[in-house]
Amino acid sequence: MVRTICILLLSLLLEGCTRASVQEPVTLTFLEEWSNKTFSEAREQELRQFTQETGIRVSLLPSPESARQKLVLWRELLGTGASGPDVYGVDVIWPGILAEYFVDLKPYFATEVSLQFPTIAAGYVVDNKLVAMAYRPDIGLLYYRTDLLRQYGYREPPRTWDELEIMASRIQAGERAKGKKQFWGFVWQGAADEGLTCDALEWQAAEGGGRIIEEDQTISVNNPEAIRAWQRAARWVGSISPPGVVGYREWDSLNVWVAGDAAFMRNWPSAYADSQAAESPIRNKFDIALLPGGKAGRVGTLGGWGLGISRFSAHPREALELVRYLIRRDVQVKRSRALSQPPTLPELYNLLEVLELNPRFDLLSQAFRTGIVLRPSNVTGKKYQEVSDAYIEAIHSVLTGERSAPEAAKALQNELVHITGFQTRRPSGIISGTARGGSESVH
Repeated sequence: MVRTICILLLSLLLEGCTRASVQEPVTLTFLEEWSNKTFSEAREQELRQFTQETGIRVSLLPSPESARQKLVLWRELLGTGASGPDVYGVDVIWPGILAEYFVDLKPYFATEVSLQFPTIAAGYVVDNKLVAMAYRPDIGLLYYRTDLLRQYGYREPPRTWDELEIMASRIQAGERAKGKKQFWGFVWQGAADEGLTCDALEWQAAEGGGRIIEEDQTISVNNPEAIRAWQRAARWVGSISPPGVVGYREWDSLNVWVAGDAAFMRNWPSAYADSQAAESPIRNKFDIALLPGGKAGRVGTLGGWGLGISRFSAHPREALELVRYLIRRDVQVKRSRALSQPPTLPELYNLLEVLELNPRFDLLSQAFRTGIVLRPSNVTGKKYQEVSDAYIEAIHSVLTGERSAPEAAKALQNELVHITGFQTRRPSGIISGTARGGSESVH
């Protein structure tokens, strides 16, 4: 599948190069994630406006659906050294893997970077090189049913994971007593893929259990706090969460949630639009909050995408113009209004024309300032995929009951030493790349 797409794209690029040699204007090729029809239509409109302003045309290329297949395709295309695509979408966990293939954007975007949320911008820096410009930030959030919390006497969403467990259990029991036998307290992402890395990192970081591998290249994952966090999550499976949650990805948990069959859900900001859609049974019956926390604070895993320029591009000047346009203030304002997509600029979260359609952005601004935990992708570089795969396997084995949490943590530590060659130590409790968050929610 990926190889077929790669061959097709290369043939399109070669055809484009032939045409470009005999005619103007310049046509850039742009490869990024494709999420849905609404997003694609909005992106095409942005690119048409860019062409009107600059005369530079942009050909938007198709890509596979899964993040793993995307990474395979990106590496294959960049590895050929071909002059296109010119601009790539870059997942926040890819800079360390793909850094060698992209232009250092720091000399060209110093001012723009200084205006972004610092932690978001830092996610795309590897060895002092700005691999990509952040343009669509993401962070893990808690979705909760406001109507059910009121019914069961709760004035606010849970502030800790222990509180969530208690509240979810009580609401679930009450709803099932009313005949809703398929109602669950809490849904999340437990399938053996990158979504589980995000969820599990939030559990353990909140308790002071580290971020798997720390900024100083020490492996910290085998510690009592992380182990307790894993054990608690394993306890959820089949109690407040469906037995099948160990196979859930984002869309699976979202489907249960939107159907009205869960009290709480962990997901990304993009789930808000689906939850609030006109046909949604829970429309106007839910809200979002920072994820619950523990003794080290409340954190959500940083996700999102940036824009990188291939160092093999035949049109680097024009590619810079495209990136500059897509992160421009007015373009981000329009995008946030059309797609409810979080901006990278803190100032936009105070703008009335943004907030009137996205009141929850107050909460996102707080989360991006004070409640982020970073996956150890930059510190592990090209080894990140192996590190994440090992972490996923360990966590999943605990959730499914195949191994005990202490056994899995010890085996994971040994495997990470083998993969990276790094030393081990216990985390300090204050997570590097993490800040503590408060308890406010948005209404």
